Amino acid sequence: MQTIDRAMQVIKVLSESDSKKWFSITDLSKECDLPVSTMHRLLQSLIKHGLIQQDPNLKLYSMGYTWLEYGLQMYDTFDFVGLIRPEMEKLMHEVEESVYFSKPIGLEAIVVERIDCPHNPIRIYDQLGIRIPMNIGAANKVMLAHMHKDEAGKIINSLIPKDERKSFLNLLNTIRQKGYGESHGERTKGTSAVAAPIFNHTNELIGALSIGYVTFNQTDEKQQLFIEKVIQTAMRISVKLGSKLNIYSEKRY
Repeated sequence: MQTIDRAMQVIKVLSESDSKKWFSITDLSKECDLPVSTMHRLLQSLIKHGLIQQDPNLKLYSMGYTWLEYGLQMYDTFDFVGLIRPEMEKLMHEVEESVYFSKPIGLEAIVVERIDCPHNPIRIYDQLGIRIPMNIGAANKVMLAHMHKDEAGKIINSLIPKDERKSFLNLLNTIRQKGYGESHGERTKGTSAVAAPIFNHTNELIGALSIGYVTFNQTDEKQQLFIEKVIQTAMRISVKLGSKLNIYSEKRY
């Protein structure tokens, strides 16, 4: 287990840096607080499995292409190409804003897909793979509001201070009753999002569809259009995935 933990330390350093993509063994040793000799053995093992790569001339290390291979395999299992992505593209053209698909992973959600409007010069850029705490943002709140009560409860108890839970639960009930969630300036000032949940054939929540937009040039009518379109599209995707769930349910928290 220690070897796996150390390997994931290295992967985390290599994957999370925005400004630096290649690292020396000395850099990695310092970042992971491991001796250079230990780091060398670990790197050789990771190279063997294609999880990292080394520039033969500069002797620097970066992420390997095996992650891309695994990621593309997972991408196919989510039915993106045949079901979800075409609907996201249609929605993007209808609203002329960036459209996102997010999935919950423990206490966080990950942005799995993003489609930007090619002729909209003003856009929100949330990097694919970015992790966002489940209590922040329209997509995450709409997922919390529609996931199994016990699962949602564990997340809420972990992320929300005790004295704020009642108001947060009331917010989730409102989101659940409306069938969509909104957020305004939670992560980036001057930006907003609307989101709706997506379910599979067993009526299990699998993620959320959202529209991200800059607020300064939006009207109430345009925002209402976004809400209607994101709900319609999320429901179409859910139906294509086999869901028969009515998302407009009664209060449950």
